[in-house]
Amino acid sequence: MDFCPAGSTDLSEAEEAEIETIRQHRQELLEDIKKLKEEIAEVFAEIECFQNAEKRKEGDNNPGEQTSKLSQTDKLSLGRKKFNMDPAKGIQYLIEHQVLSSDLQEIAKFLHKGEGLNKTAIGDYLGGRQFLWSFRLPGEAQKIDRMMEAFANWYCKCNPGVFQSTDTCYILSFSIIMLNTSLHNPNVKDKTPFERFVSINRGIDDGADLPEELLKNLFESIKNEPFSIPEDDGNDLTHTFFNPNREGWLLKLGGRVKTWKRRWFILTDNCLYYFEYTTDKEPLGIIPLENLSVRKVDDPKKPNCFELFNPKCKGQKIKACKTDGDGKVVEGKHQSYKISAATPAERDEWIEAIRTSITQDPFYDLVSARKKKIASKN
Repeated sequence: MDFCPAGSTDLSEAEEAEIETIRQHRQELLEDIKKLKEEIAEVFAEIECFQNAEKRKEGDNNPGEQTSKLSQTDKLSLGRKKFNMDPAKGIQYLIEHQVLSSDLQEIAKFLHKGEGLNKTAIGDYLGGRQFLWSFRLPGEAQKIDRMMEAFANWYCKCNPGVFQSTDTCYILSFSIIMLNTSLHNPNVKDKTPFERFVSINRGIDDGADLPEELLKNLFESIKNEPFSIPEDDGNDLTHTFFNPNREGWLLKLGGRVKTWKRRWFILTDNCLYYFEYTTDKEPLGIIPLENLSVRKVDDPKKPNCFELFNPKCKGQKIKACKTDGDGKVVEGKHQSYKISAATPAERDEWIEAIRTSITQDPFYDLVSARKKKIASKN
């Protein structure tokens, strides 16, 4: 339905521009409604798929050999999906449906084999209970602490006499991880020299210094050959977005012609992701929050706004990426990001969540706490 007759000359330029804006918003709403219908259809299809899988699991009392194999395959596939969404529930499902036993060695073999399992999910599961090259460290400080504690205990048990205590192994392990990041992450400009690496680890062996030759060998080894974390089997982002710090619909100002677009935002892993629809597998854009700040701002057209900006580099583009019209990943061109929430309370909650994400750095906090523990002994 048109809002005025074609070719009408009774309207001013401002009124015609406003009507054109309304038309665009109407079209966007219609597209959103269409996409929401498609999302609902996909959800119902997924529910039906799960129900069919459950029916096949129950089966007949005496299923044929082929049906039995299919049923086990379905159980394993469904268990992997559940594990990638919630590791503990996934393991529980596999045990209850007799795909796995409760034997810890069998579970360990299942995790080590890792077929179809998300590396971050494996890290989460082990953190709640061969490191680094077999899975990714989880983001929560408590889980990282438990995982590194377990590693240090096991290393010292297998290599008695190398360190005075497990605390030494714990701190040195973190130092190596941070050294690897410093030397090989292109975003880190201040590369750690050997002298600083030695200084960081001074006095960590129950008050004594580790042999400089040991530290030199470690430093040169990491410098010459960085350790890398393996790629996931296609589910890494999926798992990340199942456990966000915050998610919801917001309006974002952007585009060549600055317009407000409704986007689904997910805050996780010190990044802000935005999608066109909640069911999209890949984000339209990613905004790393490192070195950014967030503040409330006013806008003449939208209420409840906040802004992401770089306080130290005014006028420079924020390091971010997005997909263009052809689906190619390109560098973002924003000097700041202006975002509008539905209510003042929602705006304040997003600001608080983003500030928490920006300032969260569990590695240094954990190492600092462990060093204080060693110092208190001496």
